[in-house]
Amino acid sequence: MPLPAAPYDVAVIGAGINGAGIARDAALSGLRVIVLEQNDLCSGTSAVSSRLIHGGLRYLEFGELPLVFESLRERITLRRIAAHLIKPIRICIPIYESAKRGPLLIRLGMMIYDLLSAGKTVPGHEMLGRDEMIASEPGLATQGLRGAARYFDAQVTFAERLVLENLLAARAAGADIRTYSAVTRINVERGAVRSLEYVDTVTEQQHEVAASVIVNAAGPWVDEVLSIAPGASPRLIGGTKGSHIIVGSFEGAPSDAYYVEAAADGRPFFIIPWNHLFLIGTTDIRYDGNLSEIRASREEIDYLLAETNRVFPAAGLEFGDIHYSYAGVRPLPRRDRGPESSITRRHIIKKNRGIARGLITIIGGKLTTYRNLAEQTVKRVGKMLGRKLPKCRTEDTLLPGAYRLDEAREALIALECLSGHGVERLMGIYGGRAIGLVELAKSEPSLLETIDTRKSVLAAEVVFAIREEMARTLSDIVHRRLMVGLSADQGRGLYTTLATIAANEFAWSDERRASEMDSLIAYSDSFT
Repeated sequence: MPLPAAPYDVAVIGAGINGAGIARDAALSGLRVIVLEQNDLCSGTSAVSSRLIHGGLRYLEFGELPLVFESLRERITLRRIAAHLIKPIRICIPIYESAKRGPLLIRLGMMIYDLLSAGKTVPGHEMLGRDEMIASEPGLATQGLRGAARYFDAQVTFAERLVLENLLAARAAGADIRTYSAVTRINVERGAVRSLEYVDTVTEQQHEVAASVIVNAAGPWVDEVLSIAPGASPRLIGGTKGSHIIVGSFEGAPSDAYYVEAAADGRPFFIIPWNHLFLIGTTDIRYDGNLSEIRASREEIDYLLAETNRVFPAAGLEFGDIHYSYAGVRPLPRRDRGPESSITRRHIIKKNRGIARGLITIIGGKLTTYRNLAEQTVKRVGKMLGRKLPKCRTEDTLLPGAYRLDEAREALIALECLSGHGVERLMGIYGGRAIGLVELAKSEPSLLETIDTRKSVLAAEVVFAIREEMARTLSDIVHRRLMVGLSADQGRGLYTTLATIAANEFAWSDERRASEMDSLIAYSDSFT
């Protein structure tokens, strides 16, 4: 494929939350943008977090007040521009006699947290005594309980949809989004980046595109990306592995999220009501293994089960109670010494001058602060291009699904085939974009029906994912568009029906349909 007559201003490698945010900001700034992702969007670290939009309360311990302030400000912004995806969640910190962090320290942290989040749209913290806490949460372990703190943060149930909507916004502003496009080479000419070579891993076709600036936002893979450029680069990433387990409701299960100090090592972990299930995690272990084969170890799983059972004694959770687990690597800056928890969570925007002019690498970053990271990155891109860019618009511009929410709800209710649960499910996935989904369903009678017993999944969603949301495989549809792959059974009872609808839309052969089913089952099994 010949190079285009005019090069892209910026090529973004990676379609996780950082790459998607950078693409949106750059496209809204009038830059010509291409995004290249080796798999599907949000198929790496962004999908394996604790799914919180939070201020980083723990970062106060390490004196990272600027990061906490940034996070809290961004939490306010994201709740405004993505109101359909991000909801407030109350979090409780129980305080026990054996804990390293006592009531005075916790109270001080809460006061600082509230102070740094001035202008917040959620209530401030409250401190509870022992008796109040027991009355409020009867399933909580009472031995040694001194009291508790409660405060509000926010939750993004489906981080995959947050990434998708940033990419949809980027595409609407002119960006070229190419998933399943693995970059194989960065070409440099006269000390400056010239082009990227990549292969479409679905069609196996090879391509080359010219770009004036390249942003390496590949998360844990940034060192691998730098290795395909001329010259040598020191290792930048020293990732740590974080694992989570997903369980159903249990005896004494809490109504709030819990942020608890583990007895085994003193590290805080979460027990979070999520997607009608409970999300428990995370661990924090240095990781140098294969990035394509990251699994929660039995040791990590046993640790999370034991700590949860300690805090909620009636739970009695065992290995067989786990629906699935997931693990990922945080792309943190390399540091060989010191505890994992003390490695900074601040992002770093690094110019790779030793390799080529026009090459930038993103180290670190969080779901909460992705928008601000993107704004800072695009400002640097503008300077590298010698362009005066317009004022950043991402802080005030709603994401696509945040518009027309009331109208969308009315349209879904009017379909009559959906249950109340189904309406809420679709609103939490599509927001105002559900209006387009309804229009599609009405236009093709075969799509205007639900395919699950709860009357919550529309047949039209599959076609909508393909036509409007860049889905290319059955796994994309199940796990990163319809989100049924994150239900208790991972949506397995719907796989055959979903595959039939997708095969009709894609015009897959019987062999391709069978291959897609095999790949989907293997992918789902990798989480169990």
